[in-house]
Amino acid sequence: MDIPYIVIDQLTPDQQQVWKTYFGDADRPRYIEEGIWRRTQEKATAEQSGWTTADDARRRIIHYRYRYGLVPTTAAPAIGLTDLYLYHSATAPADEIDAHHDALWDSLATGGWKEAPGGFLWTRRDLKCRITEHDVHPQDAAAGRTLPVGYRSLDVQIASVSYAPPPSVRQLPWNVLSTGVRCKDRPGTPTRVPDLSVLADLLPFQVEIGCGTSVEAGIPPLHRLHEIYRVTDRQGHEPREHRFTLSPTADTLLHEVLTDPEEKTAEFVEMFRACFLAEPTPAMWALKELMDAGHLVGPVITNNFDVLAARAGLDECFMRRYDQAVPDVEWVDGAKALLVVGLHADRRKVQARARARGMQVVYLDPEGFWRDGQFMPYPLEGPQDGDLVCRATAAEALPALVNLLKQQAG
Repeated sequence: MDIPYIVIDQLTPDQQQVWKTYFGDADRPRYIEEGIWRRTQEKATAEQSGWTTADDARRRIIHYRYRYGLVPTTAAPAIGLTDLYLYHSATAPADEIDAHHDALWDSLATGGWKEAPGGFLWTRRDLKCRITEHDVHPQDAAAGRTLPVGYRSLDVQIASVSYAPPPSVRQLPWNVLSTGVRCKDRPGTPTRVPDLSVLADLLPFQVEIGCGTSVEAGIPPLHRLHEIYRVTDRQGHEPREHRFTLSPTADTLLHEVLTDPEEKTAEFVEMFRACFLAEPTPAMWALKELMDAGHLVGPVITNNFDVLAARAGLDECFMRRYDQAVPDVEWVDGAKALLVVGLHADRRKVQARARARGMQVVYLDPEGFWRDGQFMPYPLEGPQDGDLVCRATAAEALPALVNLLKQQAG
């Protein structure tokens, strides 16, 4: 595979300006796309991991970090993937690791990788692959973690040949692992409201947005990334039914990358490409109107990396930081409510802090999504007693709120 790998060819002048303003010269590195999944087999995850006894301790860690940049062409510049880094760590009983090892060698041969002297490094054009086996993983030894007898680990690192991950990058997924599994909230009994008219008595308010607003802009939802990186088995209709991919023998991700890296990379860059090409939605423009009128205060609190709020003229408080247990939020004195739009479980601590400040928490979420013409329920996890929930889409409810407040203002 050739690096740079072209993601969007022949940018228009407007697209070049979008890159310069919101990606290339932005206040945070939006040209970096990064994600981490750590899935562990333990009692707390038994429903999705298949844990039954203390001897079940399989683990799967995925960490990807991609860098994008402008690539000159004979005509207009393109956006290319300039650095690729994918780390995969599997821990399982020795017989599963042995089978995983053999499958990797078969995939390397099928994909035409060339073995470098020493037997641990393979290359394929502008990519390199390093495989390391551990009887006791160094990270487990350093953290004092003890796995069942007979468990082993196998690490695979696939990167562009010119990229050498610094120690901070290599360490990041293990730091995240040390924070433990995410415990689900126990929902309270919120009050259902038909629309957002309740906010007319709670002005000004702040807002937190999740991927619901991104999906309305045509950006794939999070479960598309779960599919690309084989995080779950994707069996069943409801996302919370999906079981973790933990057995290396059932994990197809590395096989897909090693046998046809060009085809798999096209999937890896899907999300970034969709984010760059998306446009602010009516919901985003409604938030801008609410801000201009003084009803919405403070920056848009978000962990979205699509920059849509910024492109609608709104300041962003970006929180997707793996090293922050409690995200730093810019609260505004006098704000009476926090409106949470299209966000399920990711930033419940923000909502808890709003409640602690005496703010009314209002959720705007249809609590489901459409798939193949069928509405799939996806209940909110975080609402508590005293919270309000409006089961509508942002595209419907936010413009309606703008119109209501204009009418009340005369």
